[in-house]
Amino acid sequence: MKLVIINYGAGNIKSIQFAFKRLGYDAILSNDPEEIKAADKVIFPGVGEASSAMVKLKESGLDQLIPNLKQPVLGICLGMQLMCLHTEEGDTEGLGIFQTKVKRFSNNVKVPQMGWNVIKDLKSNLFKGIKENEYMYLVHSYYAEHCNETIAATDYQINYASALRHENFYGTQFHPEKSGNEGAKILENFLDL
Repeated sequence: MKLVIINYGAGNIKSIQFAFKRLGYDAILSNDPEEIKAADKVIFPGVGEASSAMVKLKESGLDQLIPNLKQPVLGICLGMQLMCLHTEEGDTEGLGIFQTKVKRFSNNVKVPQMGWNVIKDLKSNLFKGIKENEYMYLVHSYYAEHCNETIAATDYQINYASALRHENFYGTQFHPEKSGNEGAKILENFLDL
């Protein structure tokens, strides 16, 4: 299986690469459009600030490529948020794959949300074998609002979409690569899609 992690300078990509290595897969780091298009599965990671990440995607033409990919694509953390219509972070237009907007948590809670929280209302083969209210690891100041594409929810002051799906595109706000055995199972499920 050819597995590509999109390397556009805005991701903690090594931990994702190691997570797949533990599952017995070598993931290639690439920003080459041909290599990404030829992959069986694509991971779209993201750590950092949305507007500067989007600038990097535009500079490399990846903003045009990603929404047109036909194979299963998994956006993680900022990757998922950039797949939405718009994020309040840097007032940034997203890739428009998921029909929802990304908002900042209010100052009534500790921002960023950092640490373990549960996912529930699971609705996809991505969560095959994962129990309701399983703990996942999160680090984020912004969240995706619920929409028809929500496949998991989390509570942090409000109830928000912690995973999304549209056709071949999946997104998780949490970091499966840092979420122990259950996170590894989600990555394995993604590879089985």
